[in-house]
Amino acid sequence: MNTRHLRTVALIAASTIALGACSAGSGSGGGDGGDVTLTYSLWDPNQLPAYQQCTDAFTAASGIEVEINQQGWDDYWKTITTGIVSGTAPDVITDHVQYYPELAANGQLLDLQPYVEKDGIDLDRYTAGLADLWVKDGARYGLPQDWDTIGLVYNTADLQEAGVDPAALDELTWNPTDGGTFASLIARLTIDKNGVRGDEPGFDKDAVQTYGWGLETGGGVVGQTQWSWSALSTGFEYLDENPFGTEYQLDDPRLAETLTWWQQQIEAGYMVPFENAGQLGLEPQLLQNKAAMISDGSWRIGTWAGASEQDFAFAPLPVGPEGRKTNGLAPSIIAGTEHPDEAWELVKFIGSSECQDLVAETGVVFPAITEAAQRSAEVRAEQGVDVSAFLDQAQDPDGVAYYPITLHANEIQSEAQAVIDDIQQRKVDPATALATLNGRINNLFD
Repeated sequence: MNTRHLRTVALIAASTIALGACSAGSGSGGGDGGDVTLTYSLWDPNQLPAYQQCTDAFTAASGIEVEINQQGWDDYWKTITTGIVSGTAPDVITDHVQYYPELAANGQLLDLQPYVEKDGIDLDRYTAGLADLWVKDGARYGLPQDWDTIGLVYNTADLQEAGVDPAALDELTWNPTDGGTFASLIARLTIDKNGVRGDEPGFDKDAVQTYGWGLETGGGVVGQTQWSWSALSTGFEYLDENPFGTEYQLDDPRLAETLTWWQQQIEAGYMVPFENAGQLGLEPQLLQNKAAMISDGSWRIGTWAGASEQDFAFAPLPVGPEGRKTNGLAPSIIAGTEHPDEAWELVKFIGSSECQDLVAETGVVFPAITEAAQRSAEVRAEQGVDVSAFLDQAQDPDGVAYYPITLHANEIQSEAQAVIDDIQQRKVDPATALATLNGRINNLFD
């Protein structure tokens, strides 16, 4: 595809596996691993079985035992932060680009580049330059593990009842002026309690039965699954450079125009209002048919494909003025681990074809190695689920826009979330609010 016809698929939420410093104890491992037990933590329960297979295979090959712990996102980060300070962190954690820069800046991550060079790791096998995300000042803090992109999730019955051919979703367009054919679609999918659709005379926006477009609240400065795809499709970029830029560009008029258009869809009654979205959450909006369609990440393919309440399918995001874009996960090691060599062997194994092929057979995520990602899509296809909308985007070399990677991520997220909430509630003018926010954020780098 040429640039004009690229489709914007937002970002892969890049993540890392990092190693905690002091908690590796002795265990019953044998073989070359000696008596070493590593502790490995992750936040996604859907991925736990796949990575249990990987660590079992690793133990069988190395003799190094691995214990896996899983916690939800919020509790996970509280535990990791406390553990690093107290010296009780797990040996291996799943990290995120929002957190890894601060860990690296504080000297809490081990440089993997000497290990990569010693073992001759082929970094070109990974998708879309993901390996480059983990390099700062010549040091490398991760090996790619898996990746995710954003696509449309839609209720197949709603599309049929609205008389919309699913094939038409492959050619949707969007712009912040009139919304393109995407705006026409969500109006058509919206239906009030009297059975009148959003594009028909007499539609009552104050008595909507099913909204054409759902709203996931939150997202902070990134808006990964929420609005990033539409903003990026205008040519907007978060930072002056990425990774490790020092100047945000949230005052770009194209971002304000994008979020103004979103406000207009809520006002018109085509999009779930903030107050309803906050009470319901994203999944109930679709499962209860309060919304006909939403944008979501590939890491939740299993959620929608396995739903019994409704039948869902996937489609590419609309083509914006500048195209569509995407972004991944990786393993890294915390400096001070008692078992750096064993930790590296685990990190290397997670980034290897042997582990990523095992993960691919579950179809739960797209592994970072290109061939394994293709196999994951084939597994879903064998189950009757077409996930090409996600895979095609990541394989497009011009369709990648990475998660903004900077220092001060926690402060930035905190500042941004309050402003984005106000925008979604239609309390503020996006252009004015974003300009003020941008100044506050950039002051952090001063």
